[in-house]
Amino acid sequence: MDIAYIPSPSRGVLYLGPIPLRAYAFCIILGVVVAVWLGSKRWVARGGGKHTVGDIAVWAVPFGLVGGRLYHVITDHQLYFGEGKNPWNAFKIWEGGLGIWGAIAFGAVGAWIGARRRGVPLPAYADAIAPGIALAQALGRWGNWFNQELYGRETTLPWGLEIDKTLPNGEVVTGIYHPTFLYESLWCVGVAALVIWADRRFTLGHGRAFALYVAAYTVGRFWVEWLRIDEAHTFLGLRLNDWVAIAVFLAAVAYFVIVGKKRPGREDPASIDPTATGPSDTAGTADSAKDSSKDSSGRSPAASRPSDKKVDAEPAESIAESADKDAKNLT
Repeated sequence: MDIAYIPSPSRGVLYLGPIPLRAYAFCIILGVVVAVWLGSKRWVARGGGKHTVGDIAVWAVPFGLVGGRLYHVITDHQLYFGEGKNPWNAFKIWEGGLGIWGAIAFGAVGAWIGARRRGVPLPAYADAIAPGIALAQALGRWGNWFNQELYGRETTLPWGLEIDKTLPNGEVVTGIYHPTFLYESLWCVGVAALVIWADRRFTLGHGRAFALYVAAYTVGRFWVEWLRIDEAHTFLGLRLNDWVAIAVFLAAVAYFVIVGKKRPGREDPASIDPTATGPSDTAGTADSAKDSSKDSSGRSPAASRPSDKKVDAEPAESIAESADKDAKNLT
């Protein structure tokens, strides 16, 4: 009896004339758009400018793509270098192969550069963008589905993934496997929801929302990596990415706890984005309103002139005195 399964796309590229439209690249671009959109909404809600996240992303995204590719090529160098291999394939990013660890590390460097140029504290920016990054990963994993890659062990589960492809060495792979791309995609959606909820519930700041995202993601990545069967380096029975996930998890938890004790709460909205303007910069607007109500001596215009009540009282007193004199004259 045939079992139910998730079919794989017959191809991952469409051609618009001579121009190839690759699903893998489209998934990455869509993820970046969602991350910037959600990050901008969260940044504005914190008191920042609406263009700040996009301006910093101009630095973070290219750095992240380069870092992700470098991590993949370095850790899977056997795929590109050696006898019978073509080193130029290392530049074919559209065929898949982005390491999230390298993408986050290099992306953070790019974000740091962009944040310094805008005068924005990087931890505050990271908190705002964290759930958006998780959603970008969720969307990006569907590129692996189009490329029929990074699947898990064989399975008879009804949500198993059908694989039918030919490897570069000519080997044909067919069967039903764990859809690890789907597992990780759903996990990332859950991580984004967790970060948004925790950020609202506990008022996370100073990079703690980002640390929570990192810690939560690594937990899911650990068990998803355990299911995968693609070629990978192993140490002491664990894949390289599992060891990286453990190390990053411990670092993220340590940061969350230490910073939570030293700097609880969230940054002052007026201090996170000095270039913010418009309705979103409520603190700056309020301060401006207060400042505009004061003269050069620091006093408000109303305080520097006689009150209306006093001005009106003087004629009233003069009228009363005249009335008394008239009354005396009559008597």
